[in-house]
Order: sequence, then structure tokens, then C-alpha cells
Amino acid sequence: MQLLDGKKVAEKILQEVQNDIATMEVKPGLAVILIGDDPASQVYVNRKHKTCQKVGMYSEVIRKNANVTQEEVLVLIEDLNQRKDIHGILVQLPLPKHLDEEVILRAVDENKDVDGFHLINTGKLFRGQDALTPCTPTGVIRLLKEYDINMQGANAVVIGRSNIVGKPMAHLLLGQNATVTICHSKTKDIEKFCQKADIVVAAVGIAQLVKASWIKPGACIVDVGINRLNDGKLVGDVDFEDCKTKAGYLTPVPGGVGPLTIAVLLQNTVKACKKIT
Repeated sequence: MQLLDGKKVAEKILQEVQNDIATMEVKPGLAVILIGDDPASQVYVNRKHKTCQKVGMYSEVIRKNANVTQEEVLVLIEDLNQRKDIHGILVQLPLPKHLDEEVILRAVDENKDVDGFHLINTGKLFRGQDALTPCTPTGVIRLLKEYDINMQGANAVVIGRSNIVGKPMAHLLLGQNATVTICHSKTKDIEKFCQKADIVVAAVGIAQLVKASWIKPGACIVDVGINRLNDGKLVGDVDFEDCKTKAGYLTPVPGGVGPLTIAVLLQNTVKACKKIT
């Protein structure tokens, strides 16, 4: 079994980003809006900020209280849309319940939408056009390419249909000429679909759901999930210990897909900066 080292690939992407920034006349700028005090979000945002500094990118974190009004958030986004020194805008999810996620994400200028969640960017992805695409699934495609996993003609199963990972993952795999099946909570006999798959991407948020009996020998298994067990241990959606003797390729959790998300975010910011300027 070959371990798919997302950390190693993320470092390669960040080096490319750093090299790009060194040759650019305009320094790319990323603004992150953090609302409330969700602990996981705080950790992610701090990590993004530090990584920006490491590669020479301008980074601004704007923190707002959980009781901020939707109007205040929309005014803030419009201000960032107009700023010349900001080329990427990211609204850290999840948002407090009283805020309309769809309205807020739609307010971000699609040319600065480095998360790839704007309707125009998702529409371009659907149509197979060049777009800013969601960071995690984009990172997965890069990971597969780095390890020479043949996606063309491959049977690929995506477990999960979220707008953040599942749906864009399926479209990006289609763009690589894979034959794609999306499975979800209402799918009957998910394991039967997985057993025929050359590539399985698990992104459903259920700890250790995918077992060795679900996969065919030599399959490539990408685990996007991150779940904390009662004993505090972090595990993915794939039962790593069970699957490692049967899979051909397998991502660890942590250290698999996670590091790629931030690396691609910065890559998207550079792309947006080049397009805008």
C-alpha cells in the first residue's frame, strides 16, 4: 500500500505559490472573515494566516462577534470587494444560525471568491470552464496527479454530496474523464458501489465508515473526513487500519487531504490576483 502524503504535496504547492509571488508586481492579498468563536474555525484561520506570511502573501483576518448582523457582514464584504489590495475573500464557515450563508457567500465578488462557492464559479465548474474551484476537492485532484493515479476512464465513487466537497469533487473528477457515482445517506448498499470503484473519495463525516470489505483490492482511497472519537483521537471516514492491507493507495488522517486545503486556497488567491490585476 502506498501512502498518499498530502503534507508533502501541500509543501510543493506552497513552494510554487512562493515562487509565483516573488515574480509578481502586485502582492496578492487574502482577507478572512471570522464570525463568532468556534474553536476549530479559530485554529483554521490562524493556520491560514501563518501560511500566508510564510509564502510572502498579505493576510488580513477580520474578526466579528457572533451577534453581528447580516447587514454589517454584507457591508464589510462590499468594502473588501472594492479594495485594490485584497484579491481573495474567504468567509470562514460555519456561520452563526441567524446569518444566511447563501446570501453572504453570493455577496463576495466572484473574481475574489477563493473558496469557489459563488454561484458563478460553481456554474463554471459545472460547465467545465476555467474557474476558482473549491479548495479541498481541487487539492484531492492535485494529490492524485502527483501520485500518477490514472483518473481517465476510472470508476470513481464520491461518498457525500455537500456543496463544499462532494458535488465539486464529482465535477472535478468528471473533468478528468472519470466515470463518477455520488453516494449519500439515502443510497442503498453504498458498499456495493464502492466495491467496483478504482477511486473512492469519502467525504461524509461518519467516523471509520468505509471498511476493507467495501473496497476492491488495489483501489485508491482518499479520506476527506475528520472526526474526533470519544477518546480524543482524530480519525477519518475510512477505517485506516482495516483498509491499509487491501487498498493500493490510501490517505492518512491527519496529514492526508487537510494540508492541501490551505495550500490550494493560497494558490487560488494568486490566480485571482493575476486575473484581477
